[in-house]
Amino acid sequence: MFVGAVLALMLGAGLCGPAAAFDGNAQSSDDNYGPPLTPPANVPLAPPMRPVDEAFRSGAQALRSGQTAKGVDALRYAADQGHPAAQWKLGRMYADGDGVKRDDIKAFEYFSKIANMHAEDYPGTAQARFAASAFVALGGYYLAGIPNSAVRRDPVRARDMYFYAASYFGDPDAQYRLAKLYLDGAGVKRDPRQAARWLFLSSQKGQYEAQAQLGHMLFRGDDGISRQPARGLMWLTLARDSAAGPGDKWVVDLYEDAFSDATPDERAAALQYLEQWLKAAQR
Repeated sequence: MFVGAVLALMLGAGLCGPAAAFDGNAQSSDDNYGPPLTPPANVPLAPPMRPVDEAFRSGAQALRSGQTAKGVDALRYAADQGHPAAQWKLGRMYADGDGVKRDDIKAFEYFSKIANMHAEDYPGTAQARFAASAFVALGGYYLAGIPNSAVRRDPVRARDMYFYAASYFGDPDAQYRLAKLYLDGAGVKRDPRQAARWLFLSSQKGQYEAQAQLGHMLFRGDDGISRQPARGLMWLTLARDSAAGPGDKWVVDLYEDAFSDATPDERAAALQYLEQWLKAAQR
């Protein structure tokens, strides 16, 4: 469990900045410290919040306060007006059965609306993040299909969804899922080298499942992938430290198997690689 100490030493510094000197007390216009705190006449005021944005905001607040029905109604209004954040939130709620009865068809419809309206949004914008996530969700539905619906299992279509989000938006989850298709030969011809390429891109962005899969491939070797146990153990270590959910046991198992099989020299080299990676990530 050496990486926890490394993370603490390398990431703990610099988390605390100097405290702000402003004490929060506004001065009145009667004070002798300057002119009244009113904006000049030629400075435009912030535009009023649009009704659709207000509906999304109030819906999100209602959900946080436990008023699920009120929150869903407000989100539906915003979603019907084309608000991508509201569409995404409702899609996730229906996909997960979070506060509403699970309904994969409704989730699919909301994600489809986002993908259709925002597929060409500039990467890095707020809407683009929702679009990338929507493409990933649609890929999952096409990969498995939705029972008793027109959404049939279609790995090729799933591959298209993942590829678009992975290449155009650079989404790490899409890159990981696309790599899995290449590893499994689902919708594409099995190609470990292509899988490793997408896993590396995703791993560089901190996607821990990709880090675990890449680490396993490098530690054990695969078709066309030379064995690099120290680098593999480094990626597995990073993945293990990020695995926190009940479904992440496979990540911990891969790490523990590799660590127990690694030689002392391989463990030492992995630690060096880890320190270098963390230093680079801080820059």
